[in-house]
Amino acid sequence: MSTLQEIAAVLRIDTAVLLGWEAQPAGVAERVEGVERIRVALSAYEIALERPAVRRPVLPADGLAREVAHVWTAFQHARYAQVVDLVPGLLADAQRTHARETGAGRVSLVEAYRVTASLLVKLGSPDAAWLAVDRAMLAATGDRVLVAAAAVQLGQVLRASGRARVAKSVMLAAAYRIAPPVIEFGTPSELSLCGTLLVQAALAVAREGDDRTAVELIDEAADMAVRVGDGHDHHRTGFGPTAVELARVAAAVELGDAREAVAWHEKAITRDGWRWLPAEHRAAHLIDAARAYLHADDPINAGRVLLEADRIAPAEIRHRPAGRDILAEVARDPAAPATLIHLAATLGVG
Repeated sequence: MSTLQEIAAVLRIDTAVLLGWEAQPAGVAERVEGVERIRVALSAYEIALERPAVRRPVLPADGLAREVAHVWTAFQHARYAQVVDLVPGLLADAQRTHARETGAGRVSLVEAYRVTASLLVKLGSPDAAWLAVDRAMLAATGDRVLVAAAAVQLGQVLRASGRARVAKSVMLAAAYRIAPPVIEFGTPSELSLCGTLLVQAALAVAREGDDRTAVELIDEAADMAVRVGDGHDHHRTGFGPTAVELARVAAAVELGDAREAVAWHEKAITRDGWRWLPAEHRAAHLIDAARAYLHADDPINAGRVLLEADRIAPAEIRHRPAGRDILAEVARDPAAPATLIHLAATLGVG
């Protein structure tokens, strides 16, 4: 680290301030440019206007399915810069394959829009994510499983857009539409989708301050999670008992109960299922945990879990606005770990 960076870290200011620059923090310009490229891809309407922008072979349905799986895997490993580069081509391929093989290409088209929406929410662009998730819901219409899968991202987008009340209503409708008549006879796929949608509804009502309903919905999801078990990833939900315990942390943070959130967090990460969750899921949870520790007046542990998040999935801290925001907040605390202050200074936040 340079002398200027060390001075900036001690003063808890951006190095650019010492140099008199009006520079954007590291990674911000790249994120903005990446989101814009995806927005352009979503706005192309190549098939409808019969004007493909690039002459490239139309992928067969199985080839497209492999491409979708590759992009989802990259997302779940929190390789967001790579996913940003892959998504425009994926969207074009999915639209072309679906146009030629409507039935066979439908699932992959929905999945392409789902992963796009998830990425855009991560990158702090719910307006662009709305366009992707709307396409997913339209493509899924008529298939209850695909609608439920797309509704998972719809819940994320609605909550990120500040529409918690609408999110609750829509998530509950989608959850009970996919719910099996008798839970004991439900398939892991159905239970994973239904439970994930109930969790989305719970997080929405928690944001509205309704603690009783939030607990009831998470408890209902927990009953389903027991029947699914940990270590599965039906419809890219990661749903299982551990994921539900992590949802209790997120709900407690939304409700402003930091000490309860910390208690749930410290219990959840001791479960075997914790290490089976995707890197993206674990690191995103640690950002929630950092917020809980900070609000519980424990900046040392807040810094510790942020550094762990950076180790598991650096992009959650370095490219995700929510991660950068909590990093800056913790780094300003006088008790923040020196390593965290250096990381904040390097990224130009704080």
